[in-house]
Parts: sequence; C-alpha cells; structure tokens
Amino acid sequence: MRQESKGMNNIETEKLYLTARFTSAIDYARHIHIERRKGTDVPYLAHLLGVVSLVMGEVGYVRFPVTEDMVIAALLHDAAEDHGGLPRLRDIEHNFGSNVTRMVAGLSDSLTEDPSKKQSWLERKQTYIQRLREEPADVQLISVADKLYNARAILEDYREVGPRVWERFKRGRNDQIWYFEELIKVFKLSGVNRIVGELERVVNNLKQISAEEAH
Repeated sequence: MRQESKGMNNIETEKLYLTARFTSAIDYARHIHIERRKGTDVPYLAHLLGVVSLVMGEVGYVRFPVTEDMVIAALLHDAAEDHGGLPRLRDIEHNFGSNVTRMVAGLSDSLTEDPSKKQSWLERKQTYIQRLREEPADVQLISVADKLYNARAILEDYREVGPRVWERFKRGRNDQIWYFEELIKVFKLSGVNRIVGELERVVNNLKQISAEEAH
C-alpha cells in the first residue's frame, strides 16, 4: 500500500485535491463535446474522462505533482483543436486560467478555427511530434494518457471488427502505427512516466494483431 506522503516508488508527492473548478470543467466539456467517438455510439466524454482517469492514476508515480490544472487540461485537451481553435483557447483561459490554457495549447495539433483550413493530417502530426519534444512533463503526461486511451480503444475495436476499424480515421493502419511509434520515441527519451511502457505494449500488440493486412 502507498504511504500517506509517498508513492510506490518512494517519490515525495503532494495530494491531489479537486475543487469546484473541476466540476465546472466537466460541465464545460459536456456542453461542447456532444459528438461520439469515431465510428461508434460512445459519447466523446468517455474518452475525455478516460484520459483524466489515467492522469490522476499517476499521482505518486511521477516526479512532479499531478495538479488540478493538469486534470482540467486533460479533460479539455481536445476542446480547442476540435471546437473553435484560438477563440476556444481564449475562452478556456477566461474560465480556467493561463496554466490550463498553456497545456491545452501544447496538446493541440491545430488551433485553426475553421476545420476546413487545417493543414493535412501528416503535416499536423509531424509538427506535433516535433513540438512535443520541447513540451514540459505535465503536457507529456497528458499526451501519453491520451494516446494510451486511443491505442487501447483501437485494439479493442480491432478485435471486434478487424481492419474495418481503420476506416474511422483519416489515415489507415500504417500511418496510425507510425504516429504512435514516433510519439513513443519522444516519450521514452523524456522518461516522463511509467505508462509509456504500457502504451508501447498496447501499440506492439495492435501492430502484431494487424500485421497480416500490412502485406
């Protein structure tokens, strides 16, 4: 069991307390994310709360405090990218402060207000990978959690529907695997947290189970 003031790895930690700001952030996300996960009937909020859960689960396992600002940024990590770009980011700053806004910006591969004017998928992903190398540990932790949730969801759905799962995305199997593997390289260099290893295991499993279609 964890000691009250230390995590499993004897890392001194601060307790995480969630206030009414977190409740407000859930309501904020609930209002803007009314969509479903790609190709499913699952509310998008399930993804956001899943990422939040993974971030909160790292309290005591990383060498920096997991703060309420991080939890809120995890909840809102897709808000600007998918729902309004820079105007949305300014609204997040008004409601939740500059620190949350910094992290949400760092987690966004586009801040273009008009979705039709975004760069291509490949350009956005390459830019995100490059920028992520310079992002601080809090942004990287949320990013790992986001990608781990996504990879698990794809793996689970692949077991149900097979190669058809890739039809839900702008790019197919090879590009998706490439993106995960490039991100893992960045995360491993930073050594930010233990769930990088879990992400790598899930992606390797996904790569193996879908290998036949790649030939």
